[in-house]
Amino acid sequence: MEEASSIRHPRISGKANNQPYGVSYEGVALPFTMAGAEELADVVGDLLDSPGGKLLLDIKTHLRKRLNLLAFVFGLVFVLCFPFTSAFISWLIDPSRLPLDVNIIVITPVEFILLQVKLAAYCAAAAVTLLMLCEGAWRGSKNPALKERMQELKANAPRPSASLVFTALSSLMLALLGIAYAWNLLTPMLLEYLTNDAQGAGLSTEWRLSSYVGFITNLAVASALGFQAPVATLMVLRLQIISRAGVKGYRRHIWFSAFVLGAFLSPPDPLSLFLVAMPVILLFEAALIIDAMTRKDSLSQ
Repeated sequence: MEEASSIRHPRISGKANNQPYGVSYEGVALPFTMAGAEELADVVGDLLDSPGGKLLLDIKTHLRKRLNLLAFVFGLVFVLCFPFTSAFISWLIDPSRLPLDVNIIVITPVEFILLQVKLAAYCAAAAVTLLMLCEGAWRGSKNPALKERMQELKANAPRPSASLVFTALSSLMLALLGIAYAWNLLTPMLLEYLTNDAQGAGLSTEWRLSSYVGFITNLAVASALGFQAPVATLMVLRLQIISRAGVKGYRRHIWFSAFVLGAFLSPPDPLSLFLVAMPVILLFEAALIIDAMTRKDSLSQ
Protein backbone atom coordinates (compact mmCIF):
# COMPACT_ATOMS: atom_id res chain seq x y z
CA MET A 1 0.00 0.00 0.00
CA GLU A 2 2.88 2.34 0.73
CA GLU A 3 4.34 1.68 -2.71
CA ALA A 4 1.01 2.42 -4.35
CA SER A 5 0.58 5.66 -2.44
CA SER A 6 4.04 6.83 -3.49
CA ILE A 7 3.15 6.89 -7.22
CA ARG A 8 2.60 10.41 -8.49
CA HIS A 9 -0.28 10.94 -10.87
CA PRO A 10 -0.87 13.87 -13.25
CA ARG A 11 -3.25 16.43 -11.82
CA ILE A 12 -5.51 18.97 -13.45
CA SER A 13 -4.52 22.58 -12.92
CA GLY A 14 -7.17 25.24 -13.26
CA LYS A 15 -8.62 28.47 -11.99
CA ALA A 16 -7.39 27.87 -8.43
CA ASN A 17 -3.90 28.67 -9.63
CA ASN A 18 -5.10 31.43 -11.99
CA GLN A 19 -3.87 29.36 -14.95
CA PRO A 20 -5.66 28.10 -18.08
CA TYR A 21 -6.97 24.60 -17.84
CA GLY A 22 -4.25 22.10 -18.63
CA VAL A 23 -2.32 19.14 -17.24
CA SER A 24 0.67 19.25 -14.91
CA TYR A 25 2.93 16.37 -14.00
CA GLU A 26 5.17 16.65 -10.91
CA GLY A 27 4.67 20.41 -10.94
CA VAL A 28 5.56 20.84 -14.66
CA ALA A 29 2.70 22.27 -16.76
CA LEU A 30 2.14 20.58 -20.10
CA PRO A 31 1.63 22.94 -23.07
CA PHE A 32 -1.80 21.72 -24.22
CA THR A 33 -4.69 23.94 -23.06
CA MET A 34 -8.29 24.49 -23.96
CA ALA A 35 -7.31 27.84 -25.46
CA GLY A 36 -4.79 26.05 -27.67
CA ALA A 37 -7.47 23.67 -28.91
CA GLU A 38 -9.75 26.60 -29.74
CA GLU A 39 -6.93 28.32 -31.62
CA LEU A 40 -6.28 25.12 -33.59
CA ALA A 41 -9.98 24.89 -34.47
CA ASP A 42 -9.93 28.52 -35.63
CA VAL A 43 -6.88 27.86 -37.81
CA VAL A 44 -8.53 24.81 -39.40
CA GLY A 45 -11.69 26.85 -40.01
CA ASP A 46 -9.70 29.63 -41.66
CA LEU A 47 -7.98 27.09 -43.91
CA LEU A 48 -11.31 25.61 -44.97
CA ASP A 49 -12.68 29.09 -45.70
CA SER A 50 -9.65 29.97 -47.85
CA PRO A 51 -9.73 29.46 -51.65
CA GLY A 52 -7.50 26.41 -51.30
CA GLY A 53 -9.78 24.88 -48.67
CA LYS A 54 -12.88 25.56 -50.75
CA LEU A 55 -11.17 23.97 -53.73
CA LEU A 56 -10.41 20.81 -51.73
CA LEU A 57 -14.00 20.63 -50.53
CA ASP A 58 -15.25 21.07 -54.11
CA ILE A 59 -12.97 18.24 -55.27
CA LYS A 60 -14.18 16.00 -52.45
CA THR A 61 -17.84 16.70 -53.25
CA HIS A 62 -17.30 16.14 -56.98
CA LEU A 63 -15.51 12.82 -56.42
CA ARG A 64 -18.39 11.60 -54.26
CA LYS A 65 -20.86 12.44 -57.02
CA ARG A 66 -18.69 10.76 -59.66
CA LEU A 67 -17.86 7.64 -57.63
CA ASN A 68 -20.39 5.44 -59.41
CA LEU A 69 -19.28 6.66 -62.83
CA LEU A 70 -15.60 6.09 -62.03
CA ALA A 71 -16.37 2.60 -60.73
CA PHE A 72 -18.31 1.83 -63.93
CA VAL A 73 -15.44 3.05 -66.14
CA PHE A 74 -12.94 1.04 -64.12
CA GLY A 75 -15.01 -2.14 -64.43
CA LEU A 76 -15.70 -1.63 -68.13
CA VAL A 77 -12.05 -1.07 -69.06
CA PHE A 78 -11.00 -3.98 -66.85
CA VAL A 79 -13.39 -6.36 -68.61
CA LEU A 80 -12.34 -5.13 -72.05
CA CYS A 81 -8.60 -5.37 -71.36
CA PHE A 82 -8.50 -8.66 -69.48
CA PRO A 83 -8.85 -10.94 -72.58
CA PHE A 84 -5.82 -9.25 -74.20
CA THR A 85 -3.48 -9.62 -71.24
CA SER A 86 -2.67 -13.24 -72.02
CA ALA A 87 -1.55 -12.39 -75.55
CA PHE A 88 0.45 -9.43 -74.24
CA ILE A 89 2.31 -11.61 -71.71
CA SER A 90 3.03 -14.21 -74.40
CA TRP A 91 4.43 -11.46 -76.60
CA LEU A 92 6.68 -10.22 -73.78
CA ILE A 93 8.15 -13.64 -73.01
CA ASP A 94 8.82 -14.55 -76.62
CA PRO A 95 12.30 -16.14 -76.78
CA SER A 96 13.42 -13.60 -79.37
CA ARG A 97 13.06 -10.85 -76.74
CA LEU A 98 14.97 -12.68 -74.03
CA PRO A 99 18.74 -12.96 -73.58
CA LEU A 100 20.35 -16.32 -74.29
CA ASP A 101 19.92 -19.12 -71.76
CA VAL A 102 17.14 -17.34 -69.89
CA ASN A 103 13.99 -19.19 -68.87
CA ILE A 104 10.76 -17.67 -67.58
CA ILE A 105 9.19 -19.71 -64.79
CA VAL A 106 5.97 -19.62 -62.77
CA ILE A 107 6.30 -20.19 -59.01
CA THR A 108 2.66 -20.61 -57.97
CA PRO A 109 -0.37 -22.04 -59.81
CA VAL A 110 -2.26 -18.73 -59.73
CA GLU A 111 0.67 -16.47 -60.65
CA PHE A 112 -0.28 -16.19 -64.31
CA ILE A 113 -3.94 -15.35 -63.68
CA LEU A 114 -3.02 -12.85 -60.94
CA LEU A 115 -0.63 -11.15 -63.33
CA GLN A 116 -3.43 -10.85 -65.88
CA VAL A 117 -5.68 -9.29 -63.25
CA LYS A 118 -2.95 -6.83 -62.26
CA LEU A 119 -2.32 -5.72 -65.86
CA ALA A 120 -6.04 -5.25 -66.54
CA ALA A 121 -6.37 -3.26 -63.30
CA TYR A 122 -3.47 -1.02 -64.35
CA CYS A 123 -5.22 -0.26 -67.64
CA ALA A 124 -8.49 0.46 -65.85
CA ALA A 125 -6.77 2.74 -63.33
CA ALA A 126 -5.06 4.62 -66.16
CA ALA A 127 -8.41 5.16 -67.89
CA VAL A 128 -10.01 6.45 -64.67
CA THR A 129 -7.07 8.78 -64.05
CA LEU A 130 -7.27 10.14 -67.60
CA LEU A 131 -11.02 10.73 -67.22
CA MET A 132 -10.51 12.55 -63.92
CA LEU A 133 -7.77 14.75 -65.38
CA CYS A 134 -9.84 15.70 -68.43
CA GLU A 135 -12.95 16.43 -66.40
CA GLY A 136 -10.90 18.25 -63.77
CA ALA A 137 -9.31 20.47 -66.39
CA TRP A 138 -12.70 21.24 -67.95
CA ARG A 139 -14.51 22.00 -64.71
CA GLY A 140 -11.51 23.64 -63.08
CA SER A 141 -11.49 26.40 -65.65
CA LYS A 142 -14.98 27.39 -64.40
CA ASN A 143 -14.38 26.89 -60.66
CA PRO A 144 -14.40 30.21 -58.73
CA ALA A 145 -12.30 28.75 -55.89
CA LEU A 146 -9.57 27.76 -58.35
CA LYS A 147 -9.63 31.24 -59.87
CA GLU A 148 -9.21 32.79 -56.41
CA ARG A 149 -6.35 30.41 -55.65
CA MET A 150 -4.62 31.27 -58.92
CA GLN A 151 -4.99 34.97 -58.07
CA GLU A 152 -3.38 34.32 -54.68
CA LEU A 153 -0.45 32.65 -56.42
CA LYS A 154 -0.37 35.47 -59.00
CA ALA A 155 -0.49 32.84 -61.72
CA ASN A 156 -2.39 32.90 -64.99
CA ALA A 157 -4.85 30.05 -65.43
CA PRO A 158 -4.49 28.22 -68.77
CA ARG A 159 -7.29 28.82 -71.25
CA PRO A 160 -8.50 26.59 -74.07
CA SER A 161 -6.31 27.55 -76.99
CA ALA A 162 -3.97 26.17 -79.62
CA SER A 163 -1.09 26.31 -77.14
CA LEU A 164 -3.03 24.18 -74.65
CA VAL A 165 -3.79 21.58 -77.30
CA PHE A 166 -0.13 21.64 -78.34
CA THR A 167 0.89 21.09 -74.71
CA ALA A 168 -1.40 18.09 -74.37
CA LEU A 169 -0.13 16.57 -77.62
CA SER A 170 3.47 17.25 -76.58
CA SER A 171 2.86 15.49 -73.27
CA LEU A 172 1.43 12.47 -75.08
CA MET A 173 4.30 12.37 -77.57
CA LEU A 174 6.88 12.62 -74.79
CA ALA A 175 5.19 9.76 -72.92
CA LEU A 176 5.32 7.59 -76.05
CA LEU A 177 8.93 8.63 -76.60
CA GLY A 178 9.72 7.61 -73.02
CA ILE A 179 8.12 4.20 -73.52
CA ALA A 180 10.06 3.73 -76.77
CA TYR A 181 13.27 4.72 -74.96
CA ALA A 182 12.58 2.15 -72.24
CA TRP A 183 11.65 -0.62 -74.65
CA ASN A 184 14.32 -0.16 -77.31
CA LEU A 185 17.28 0.94 -75.18
CA LEU A 186 16.81 0.47 -71.45
CA THR A 187 15.19 -2.96 -71.40
CA PRO A 188 17.57 -4.81 -73.77
CA MET A 189 20.64 -3.17 -72.23
CA LEU A 190 19.67 -3.89 -68.64
CA LEU A 191 18.48 -7.44 -69.30
CA GLU A 192 21.71 -8.25 -71.12
CA TYR A 193 23.81 -6.68 -68.38
CA LEU A 194 21.99 -8.44 -65.55
CA THR A 195 22.04 -11.78 -67.38
CA ASN A 196 25.77 -11.64 -68.13
CA ASP A 197 26.48 -10.59 -64.55
CA ALA A 198 24.56 -13.59 -63.16
CA GLN A 199 25.90 -16.09 -65.66
CA GLY A 200 29.44 -14.82 -65.09
CA ALA A 201 29.05 -15.83 -61.44
CA GLY A 202 28.04 -19.36 -62.49
CA LEU A 203 24.33 -18.92 -61.82
CA SER A 204 21.48 -20.27 -63.93
CA THR A 205 19.17 -17.50 -65.16
CA GLU A 206 15.56 -18.38 -64.46
CA TRP A 207 13.28 -15.38 -64.03
CA ARG A 208 9.93 -15.35 -62.33
CA LEU A 209 7.13 -14.34 -64.70
CA SER A 210 5.63 -11.60 -62.50
CA SER A 211 9.06 -10.15 -61.67
CA TYR A 212 10.08 -10.04 -65.34
CA VAL A 213 6.86 -8.33 -66.45
CA GLY A 214 7.00 -5.96 -63.48
CA PHE A 215 10.59 -5.05 -64.34
CA ILE A 216 9.65 -4.06 -67.89
CA THR A 217 6.47 -2.27 -66.79
CA ASN A 218 8.28 -0.23 -64.13
CA LEU A 219 10.89 0.89 -66.65
CA ALA A 220 8.22 1.94 -69.14
CA VAL A 221 6.17 3.87 -66.55
CA ALA A 222 9.24 5.53 -65.05
CA SER A 223 10.45 6.65 -68.47
CA ALA A 224 7.00 7.91 -69.54
CA LEU A 225 6.73 10.01 -66.36
CA GLY A 226 10.33 11.20 -66.49
CA PHE A 227 9.94 12.42 -70.06
CA GLN A 228 7.25 14.83 -68.83
CA ALA A 229 9.98 16.99 -67.26
CA PRO A 230 10.07 19.64 -70.03
CA VAL A 231 6.27 20.00 -70.06
CA ALA A 232 6.14 20.43 -66.28
CA THR A 233 9.04 22.90 -66.30
CA LEU A 234 7.62 25.04 -69.10
CA MET A 235 4.16 25.09 -67.51
CA VAL A 236 5.60 26.30 -64.20
CA LEU A 237 7.54 29.02 -66.01
CA ARG A 238 4.76 30.13 -68.39
CA LEU A 239 2.16 30.24 -65.60
CA GLN A 240 4.62 32.50 -63.78
CA ILE A 241 4.47 30.38 -60.64
CA ILE A 242 8.23 30.80 -60.37
CA SER A 243 10.77 32.71 -62.43
CA ARG A 244 13.48 31.15 -64.56
CA ALA A 245 16.09 32.49 -62.16
CA GLY A 246 14.24 30.82 -59.28
CA VAL A 247 14.20 27.50 -61.11
CA LYS A 248 17.93 27.78 -61.82
CA GLY A 249 18.52 28.50 -58.15
CA TYR A 250 17.01 25.12 -57.30
CA ARG A 251 18.88 23.26 -60.05
CA ARG A 252 20.86 21.08 -57.62
CA HIS A 253 17.70 20.19 -55.71
CA ILE A 254 15.90 19.27 -58.95
CA TRP A 255 18.80 17.08 -60.05
CA PHE A 256 18.81 15.33 -56.69
CA SER A 257 15.02 14.88 -56.84
CA ALA A 258 15.35 13.30 -60.29
CA PHE A 259 17.68 10.65 -58.88
CA VAL A 260 15.40 10.10 -55.86
CA LEU A 261 12.35 9.62 -58.08
CA GLY A 262 14.43 7.41 -60.36
CA ALA A 263 15.29 5.26 -57.35
CA PHE A 264 11.58 4.82 -56.53
CA LEU A 265 10.41 4.26 -60.10
CA SER A 266 13.26 2.26 -61.59
CA PRO A 267 14.36 -1.30 -60.77
CA PRO A 268 16.73 -1.55 -57.78
CA ASP A 269 20.12 -1.32 -59.46
CA PRO A 270 22.48 1.66 -59.99
CA LEU A 271 22.56 1.37 -63.78
CA SER A 272 18.75 1.57 -64.05
CA LEU A 273 18.74 4.55 -61.70
CA PHE A 274 21.27 6.42 -63.84
CA LEU A 275 19.58 5.60 -67.15
CA VAL A 276 16.16 6.69 -65.82
CA ALA A 277 17.33 9.89 -64.07
CA MET A 278 19.68 11.29 -66.73
CA PRO A 279 17.02 11.81 -69.46
CA VAL A 280 14.91 13.69 -66.89
CA ILE A 281 17.81 16.02 -66.11
CA LEU A 282 18.67 16.57 -69.78
CA LEU A 283 15.05 17.30 -70.68
CA PHE A 284 14.76 19.71 -67.74
CA GLU A 285 17.81 21.62 -68.96
CA ALA A 286 16.43 21.59 -72.51
CA ALA A 287 13.19 23.15 -71.23
CA LEU A 288 15.16 26.00 -69.63
CA ILE A 289 16.96 26.63 -72.93
CA ILE A 290 13.68 26.60 -74.88
CA ASP A 291 12.10 29.04 -72.43
CA ALA A 292 15.11 31.37 -72.66
CA MET A 293 15.00 31.31 -76.48
CA THR A 294 11.26 31.86 -76.82
CA ARG A 295 10.56 34.32 -73.98
CA LYS A 296 12.60 37.40 -73.29
CA ASP A 297 10.34 39.38 -70.94
CA SER A 298 11.59 40.49 -67.56
CA LEU A 299 9.25 38.19 -65.62
CA SER A 300 11.10 35.16 -66.93
CA GLN A 301 14.45 36.29 -65.58
